[in-house]
Amino acid sequence: MGPQLAGYCTMSLRVNAVPRESAGTAIWGEAPWKKQMPTTIAIVGAGTLGGALAYRFAATDQATRVLLIDPAAGIAAGKALDINQAGPVERFDTRVSGAQFDEVIGASTVVLADPAERPDGDWTRDEATHWLEQAAGLVRRAPLVLAGAGHRSLVAHAVETVGIAPRRVIGSAPVGFSSALQAITALETGTSPSQVAVSVVGAPPAHPVIGWSHATAGGKALEQALSPPRLQQLRQRAARLWPPGPYTLAAAAVSLISAILSGSERTFSCFVARPTGGVPAMEATAVPVRVGPYGIESEVEPSLSQREQVELERSLST
Repeated sequence: MGPQLAGYCTMSLRVNAVPRESAGTAIWGEAPWKKQMPTTIAIVGAGTLGGALAYRFAATDQATRVLLIDPAAGIAAGKALDINQAGPVERFDTRVSGAQFDEVIGASTVVLADPAERPDGDWTRDEATHWLEQAAGLVRRAPLVLAGAGHRSLVAHAVETVGIAPRRVIGSAPVGFSSALQAITALETGTSPSQVAVSVVGAPPAHPVIGWSHATAGGKALEQALSPPRLQQLRQRAARLWPPGPYTLAAAAVSLISAILSGSERTFSCFVARPTGGVPAMEATAVPVRVGPYGIESEVEPSLSQREQVELERSLST
C-alpha cells in the first residue's frame, strides 16, 4: 500500500503484481454494460436491499446468474421466483435463484446486503463476520462489495479482523450518497442529474466532506450557478440525505459492480480500509477510486479547496 500524503487520505491501493483480466462518478444516465461471458453475482441477504439488488441486476442484464443467499431460504427463493417471473415482461434473461453459500465459488463479485428476517435492520457483527469469513474462504480473488448504509465499520473489520486484502473490500454506500447529492443539486439548478458532478470523501454519515468548491452543474461551477444563500440551503439539505434508501443503495452497488466487471475507468466515492498507525489498525474512509476485476485498482486524488482539505483532516482524526 502506497504512502499517505499530508493533508488528506491519498494512499494508493494499486497492486502492480496482480494482472488485469480485462481492459464521471454519476450513476445516472449510464448505458448498461452488456455481459460478454457467463457472470455470477452472489448477494448475501434477501432483505429489502438484497431484493432490490437482485432485481436491478436481473432487469439490466448485468449478469448471467444472480444468487440470493439468506438463512431464511424460503424468502430468498420466493423473491428469486418473483423476479424471474418478471423476466418475460421486462425482457431480461438473467436467472435469479435462492442458493446456499457454498455456491458462491466462482462468483465474479459477492455483495453483502441485509437479512430477510430483519428487512429494515442489518446483520449483527457476529453474523457479518461469519459471512465475510465464508466469502474469504470460498472466493479467493473476487471483490466483496458491502452495500449497506451501515457497513462502513465492516469494511475496516473485514480487513483488520477477517484478514481480507484491502483492495478486495469496497463499501458502496457513498456512491448512493453522491447520487442523492446529484439529484437535489439538479433540482436546485434546473439541470439533469447526469450533468451534475460533486464528490464525497471523509467519513459519512458523521463526518462527510463534500467537494462543493469544485462541484459543477450543467457545465458551470456550482458556486456560479447558485447564489450564496441558495448554496447554503443546499448544503443544509445535503446533511439530511444520509442514509440513502434501499433503491438508491442498490443502484449504487450495481453501478459500481458494472464498472468492476467491465473495467470502466470511471471513478466512484467508496469506503475503503486504510491504516491508522494506531488502534484500531484500520478504519474505513470514503475516497474516489477506480475499480477492476480484483477490486480497487487505484485511488484518485479528490479536488478540494483548502478549507475542505482541513475538514477532511479533521474527519479522519475523529
